[in-house]
Amino acid sequence: MRPRLRFAAWLLGLGLGLGGVLLLAGALLWSDLSDAERDALTALLAGRGALLVVLGGLLLALLGALLRLALAAYPEAAARLAEEVDIIHRVNPGHRVTPAGAAPMRRLAVALNAFADANCALQQEVAERIEEANARLEQEKNRLAALMSELAQSVLVCNREGRILLYNTRASLLLASGADDAGGAPVGLGRSIFGILDQRLIVHALERVRRRLEQHSPRPVAQFVSARGVHLLRAQMVPLQDAQDELIGFILILEDITRSVELNSRRDALLLQLTEGSRAALGNIRAAAETVQQYPQMDDEQRQRFGAVILDEAQRLSRQLQQTLARHADILRPQWPLEDMLASDLLLALQRNFDSALGVTAHYEDGSEAYWLSLDSYSLVQALTQLMGALAAACAIHEVDFELTGEPGFVRLALRWDGQPLAPELLHEWEERPCSLAGEAPGGSTLREVLERHGGELWCQSDREAGGNRLYLQLPTSEPEPLGEMPTQVQGRPVYYDFDLFSQPGQTPELDERPLTELSFTVFDTETTGLAPSEGDEIISIGAVRIVNGHLLKQECFEQLIDPHRSIPRESQQVHGLTPEMLAGQPSIGQVLPLFQRFAEDTVLVAHNAAFDMRFLQLKEQQTGVRFIQPLLDTLLLSALAHPGHNADEHRLERIAARLGVQVVGRHTALGDAMVTAEVFLKLLPLLAERGIHTLRQAREASQKTYYSKLEY
Repeated sequence: MRPRLRFAAWLLGLGLGLGGVLLLAGALLWSDLSDAERDALTALLAGRGALLVVLGGLLLALLGALLRLALAAYPEAAARLAEEVDIIHRVNPGHRVTPAGAAPMRRLAVALNAFADANCALQQEVAERIEEANARLEQEKNRLAALMSELAQSVLVCNREGRILLYNTRASLLLASGADDAGGAPVGLGRSIFGILDQRLIVHALERVRRRLEQHSPRPVAQFVSARGVHLLRAQMVPLQDAQDELIGFILILEDITRSVELNSRRDALLLQLTEGSRAALGNIRAAAETVQQYPQMDDEQRQRFGAVILDEAQRLSRQLQQTLARHADILRPQWPLEDMLASDLLLALQRNFDSALGVTAHYEDGSEAYWLSLDSYSLVQALTQLMGALAAACAIHEVDFELTGEPGFVRLALRWDGQPLAPELLHEWEERPCSLAGEAPGGSTLREVLERHGGELWCQSDREAGGNRLYLQLPTSEPEPLGEMPTQVQGRPVYYDFDLFSQPGQTPELDERPLTELSFTVFDTETTGLAPSEGDEIISIGAVRIVNGHLLKQECFEQLIDPHRSIPRESQQVHGLTPEMLAGQPSIGQVLPLFQRFAEDTVLVAHNAAFDMRFLQLKEQQTGVRFIQPLLDTLLLSALAHPGHNADEHRLERIAARLGVQVVGRHTALGDAMVTAEVFLKLLPLLAERGIHTLRQAREASQKTYYSKLEY
């Protein structure tokens, strides 16, 4: 009960009790008087009723003032003191009690503050010792985070119910690339993998893993291919087991095989095309050759005509093959692990190797045009260095010039030198030698095999008029694979794991009996053009962050500006700093709300003064078709539950944050306020538990009974 209502109840009860005592005393006195005494008393009081009422009122006011002082000095001060001590004990050790009430209560507050100072010093000492003891564990944790962040593979770890416990940056980028096409959920801790990949495939693979574990298979893994939008993903599932060999989860290693499947399909179609397209030419050549062979006595004119047919068909077949090689070089070259590299970087590597390993000086002037190549740079540089060593020995070369030219689909590298030319038969002999550098044992691939991996060609040419001898290397160009946008780093390297979720049960629609500490939350906030949603004000920004297993996931956030297609009052701009120029060209509310709904699915919504934000969202249901039906918690109402002795001003977000030791950053920005609200919410949970509020149902029912829940917008 609020303090004023409690005081009014006390005052009313005191008045009624005092009146009852006076009436009882008067009745007893009246019954004891004689008739004469009663007549005299009646005559004495006649006409003095108003005076008696005034005197009674003054007496009641005096008693009320004394009662108010007594309540303020002791019971109210004690209740406020208990709330503030609970804050120090449960949430914010740096908070201090404000002395109030009678002198003994003020002395008690000072003593409690001194005790809190001593306790805070002890806690600091204990914290330092714990931090020192956990330093090695933190190092291991950072190594794990670094390893997962830098892995080239896309990795997700899930519990038995399919909830994501861990994922790395590669997995986030890979699965985000197909999210819009697939319409699936985004990647996040605590989210279900079944909303991202086909549930039937995962369940089937998990059953195969279980059977192999029961059969004690040495390699209990399973593979499957799943579509996500226009992408094809190959997944390898590896089981996770506890100390008792019980299956507690699984690891998914993902690979995008879209391009390789496409290349294989194109290669099959190309082979069919070459087979069918070459059959007629080969048939004509064979027929002409057999005719010449069967009729050796034919005259020269006929022989020349058949020779022309053979030459024409051979040239046509050669042109067809050359065009096919130029057009489909990417699918005809052998599949070998290659990486994108600039041609200029390849020349610099050759330049260093020639000088350090062979003592041959290479000159190269870098041009402005960049040519991208797809290479196994080590094997190619090794092979070309060995080739240059043989060339230098055979032709007495000490200096070479690099010449780089580009043609459609190819880059041509020329090694030019002056002096003795190279015999072509030597080049053919060198192509068959295994590659090895000086000081290394021979072995490995031959130069020809290395060239075949890269789809390259090698030949020599001697032309004194063109300025010396040249050895040509021709390689197909490539387009570097674009890198996805890396997520913003928040306070250093992101840590994407929470192994406590192994013991979490799978979420179901029946959330009411679940403890608050086990639920997943989306804490959100909106910025608007004004404070009257029913009068046409619009949302101009939404910010949100997720809480999973009691941890605030600052890396998993949602932030989007929205074009309201209306003016923004100057007073509103002064609050949130968003101008019409900043919002022009941003997505509309109809585009943003479906994305926010996907971000918040399978979670409980949390906001501060949530009735205000939800009114804006409800008014957009008919326009957008998006409804937010999740359970909703309001930190304004939860604060009133945790601190019933505080007035309305003390339940503003800034005052709650200051009271609970939460630093306010980015106030009056949607994401900034969502972050502060999320930290306040986590601080309120232990205070609510002290008051017997543990489950979602208890929090919702208790919130509905507070005064603030009756506010409407």
